[in-house]
Amino acid sequence: MTRDMNRHFGKVAVLLGGTSSEREVSLMSGNGVLAALLHHGVDAQAFDPAEKPLQALKDEGFDRVFIALHGPFGEDGTLQGALETLGIPYTGCGVMASAIGMDKWRSKLVWKAAGLPIPAFELLDDDSDFAAIERELGLPLFVKPACEGSSIGVTKVVEAGTLEAAYREARQYDRLVLAEKFIGGGEYTVSILNDKALPAIKIEPATEFYDYQAKYFRDDTVYRCPAGLSDAREAEMRRLAEQGFAVLGGQGWGRIDFLVDEAGEPYLLEINTSPGMTTHSLVPMAARVAGLSYEDLCVQVLDTAHVG
Repeated sequence: MTRDMNRHFGKVAVLLGGTSSEREVSLMSGNGVLAALLHHGVDAQAFDPAEKPLQALKDEGFDRVFIALHGPFGEDGTLQGALETLGIPYTGCGVMASAIGMDKWRSKLVWKAAGLPIPAFELLDDDSDFAAIERELGLPLFVKPACEGSSIGVTKVVEAGTLEAAYREARQYDRLVLAEKFIGGGEYTVSILNDKALPAIKIEPATEFYDYQAKYFRDDTVYRCPAGLSDAREAEMRRLAEQGFAVLGGQGWGRIDFLVDEAGEPYLLEINTSPGMTTHSLVPMAARVAGLSYEDLCVQVLDTAHVG
């Protein structure tokens, strides 16, 4: 197996760490992936772009890349463009899908144009009529930076008159900030592997919402997979996930997050084009229910590596 894996994949760089605010999570994801690939006999090595230039991938003879970077400069299309220029196959979405997917505002615009269901939202700036937006979207509502992941900079606004303060907080992370209507029937996610949806997961955070701590460090978040949906609703959510992934130009693997209203209707929330691969992560969880171990999942993702 070791010889076959090495011959098939060649020398593999697991890109981890990086310079974004999600560096800590990326290190956890990347080290998990690295161990899994080594377990299968893949000639894999850690590569931290914060410590050496990407040109070293070419100079050191790497044949393909497993991207375990999160956030800006990891999943926003810049890295993908550099790897395209170097001609090194990489996992995950290409330049366009990565760039659009990292931008919550523009991904919502594409989904809306395609007729897919999304929560009502407003783009905020310094001149916004914050009181009017509170009335229009209703309270509570969520404020979030458009181009950050892992719920960084996200605030749940529950009191009238506090939207502007939440905007100022999010503005520290990004120049684009969204206010989004609260939809309170539950949080779900659907993972994509080889462009096909895996079983849906229902997320029940012990915190007020599925924040950074709940995603990566708390042990009291409840994940239900199977998600407890009817067969028809599960099929609908998987179909929407595949459609939402495809319309943004997704490739290989990813994850679509959903909110569900009190009537059970799903709304696409955001796409993750470089999902976490930590012990708390959702793609490995769905893969296990589908009969795929963490180690085998990593190999299947690596097998999707592409240029262009």
